[in-house]
This record gives sequence, C-alpha cells and structure tokens, in this order.
Amino acid sequence: MTEQFFQDYLKHYRPFKDYWNYEDGCVLLGCIRMFQATGAACYAEFVLQYLSERVRPDGTIPGYPVSRYALDSFNSSKALFFAYDLTHDERYAAAAHWQAEQLAAHPRTGSGICWHKQIYPEQVWIDGVYMFAPFLAEYAKRTGDSSCFAEIGRAFRYVTAHMRDPETGLYYHALDESRTQRWADPETGLSRSCWLRGMGWFLMALTDTIALLPESESALSGFLAETLQDAVSALLPFRTENGLLCQIADQPPAAGNYEETSGSLMAAYAMMYGAELQALPEDAFTAGAEMLEAVKREKLVQTDDGISLGGICSAAGLGGSDRRDGSPAYYLSEPVTSDDPKGVGVLMMAEAARIRNQKTAAARRFAAS
Repeated sequence: MTEQFFQDYLKHYRPFKDYWNYEDGCVLLGCIRMFQATGAACYAEFVLQYLSERVRPDGTIPGYPVSRYALDSFNSSKALFFAYDLTHDERYAAAAHWQAEQLAAHPRTGSGICWHKQIYPEQVWIDGVYMFAPFLAEYAKRTGDSSCFAEIGRAFRYVTAHMRDPETGLYYHALDESRTQRWADPETGLSRSCWLRGMGWFLMALTDTIALLPESESALSGFLAETLQDAVSALLPFRTENGLLCQIADQPPAAGNYEETSGSLMAAYAMMYGAELQALPEDAFTAGAEMLEAVKREKLVQTDDGISLGGICSAAGLGGSDRRDGSPAYYLSEPVTSDDPKGVGVLMMAEAARIRNQKTAAARRFAAS
C-alpha cells in the first residue's frame, strides 16, 4: 500500500509553489532516500526531471527567491549534490556553489545567527537549522571548506543553549533577539509553545548533519549525537496510546490537540536513522519503526479517490498577522490537510530507513547461515 501511494503521488505531483521552495524539497529528498534504499529508477527520474526544468545550464536558478533571504530555500538545494553525482552535469555543481555563496550575505542576528527570513528580522526559527545545516555540511564535505563547520556548530549550539525548555527537554519554535515581536517572551525572546513539527525539523537536522560530518569534526559530531539523544528521550514520553505525537508536543491532553502526522514521521525517521548512524542506541530504531507503523496504520488510508495520508498540519508560523501569536490555540487553529509534501516526503524518508534496516538485517542473517 505504501509503495503504491508513493507511485500515485509522484505521478500526479505538482510543485507546491511556483518558486524554489522547501516543500518540494521534502519530496525530492524523500525520493533520493527511496532510490538509495530500493534502487527503483522512478525516484531518481523524478528528482532529475524536477531539477533539469529549474536549473539553467550555467547553474542559475531563475525561480530562486534571492531577495527573500530565506533559509527555507536551502532545502531543495540539497538535491543538487545527488543530481550531480548521477549526471556529472556541471550545472548542479555551479548551482550548489552559488547557493553556498548566498549564505555569506544572509542577514544575521546580533549573536551571529542567520535570520530565518528577511521578513523576520532578528528571529531564529528552529526549522531553519534543518533547512541549511545539512546542505552546508555536504557542501563542506565535497569542497573541503572546513570553515563551514564553524557556522553549523554555532547554529546548533545556539539552539540548544537558548531554545530548549529545561523542564521538558523539548524545544520552542522560535526566538526573537530583539524582544519586539508580540509572540516573544519579553525576557527570553522565546515563543510560547513546543510545536511538534518544529521538534521534528530539529531532530532531522541533527541526524542529517551527523551523517555528513568528517572524522575531523568528531567534537561537533559528538555534541550533535548527545543533543539528539537528549531530545529523543524528552519527546518519547509524550506519545499517545496510538504511539503518535501531538501538534502541541508537550500537551497531549489539551482540548483540540491532535495526533499530527508530519512531526510524528520526522521523529520516526530521526530515531531510525540516528540508530543506523550509531548516534542513538539500537532500541531507538525499534521506537522509530513502531511510530512509522502507527502512522501508516492510523493516517494512511484508502479513500474513494485512492490512498491518502491525512492528519498533516498545513502550515504554521509566527508574526505577520495578529492570530500567529505562538499560543497553543494558534497552532491548533491551522488547517489539517492530507497529502501535503511535508508529510509525504518524510514518509518516504522514514520508509527508506526501514527498508535499509531490513536489508542489513537480512544480509547479516545470510552471512551467519
């Protein structure tokens, strides 16, 4: 059922936005993981078709929103490395170089951390570290530019030092260094809620960055692994009876709270991949696999129109309107949708992690026989 869902989804997929966006990036990365896990050509073909239509021969990306200075824009760019490896087309290498150069001009807070976007001055959002850190880690790995690792480490250490709730061990969605946003605590600058998908982005940022760090960055890798272990340990107690996690992560019983699909999948993926990387203990894989199966059991359903993945928070942010005040009520007011790429792409990633583990276990059994 899952494989059929992926095939149908890709067959009918339309870009989420008309410019270079992170939502499409989730599907691209999911396809890359599934290709690497299964070898099925359809996944690689989808990625190459998407990129070939958007990256010019000289490596420029006409649809890239330069003036937005948005960390979100790095997510789709992670697929450039994969495309280059498959095709050796220099356009993808040029595009990756150009993308990395954008970071040098990116506006930063007084602490030296990238703003989430130009329209969010002095604000650090937890999803931003997922968008850019794995991209920059892979860029550094391929180019030998070790200065990139300082930027990566600074971002992760900032988040752990300033955005972690010491009581629960979970992380807040954002921090406003200027302390001027209505959603920001006047003393700490923090937003008010532990939004599940924010936690999910952070967990995936940790695993995907750890996977790309060279041996020379063992101190950073160790720090990220310890952070991952702490965050997973903090999150697991908040699972529901169904084995899933809720939109407001630390308040499962709250009125209107619901089991949210994309964040649950992100946690499942991070636990399975973290165990594969030996950044988490082996039992983390079991916990992640159980959460993945719970999502497929509870949220992947057959409808009159085909297979559908439900229970996905459509979007959530802070500021820009009076209602986006960071309260639990705000997060619970956002529409819940089906088949959003932020859910489907991560389902692909999690399913690929499960398949890799299954193949590894089978190989071990064969070797021992």
